[in-house]
Amino acid sequence: MILLFVLLSLQERVRLSMVREKPLDLAGSSRPSPFSEAVAGLVGTAGGIYLSLVLLTSFLEIQIPARIHLGGMQMEPLAAFSIALAVVQPFLIRFWQALHRA
Repeated sequence: MILLFVLLSLQERVRLSMVREKPLDLAGSSRPSPFSEAVAGLVGTAGGIYLSLVLLTSFLEIQIPARIHLGGMQMEPLAAFSIALAVVQPFLIRFWQALHRA
């Protein structure tokens, strides 16, 4: 189930990047695939959220558990929350754009 959401999120990120970018037809130029850009965007977004949450919890001295169990895996809670937010982000962007078009 989680893997399905991650794949759908990557698909949405690919769609968003295709809409934002204009195609380049330069002979001999190499360019990353939309999928690799989507994965890099997902990891970068999750990493940025994670760093922000670590700084916030450290600054506010909030105590959180060291590990949580998710589907047979142990994860750091802030990392799990960061990945979840990064996966949901493209859907929230699409929802936000749909609200402002109407």
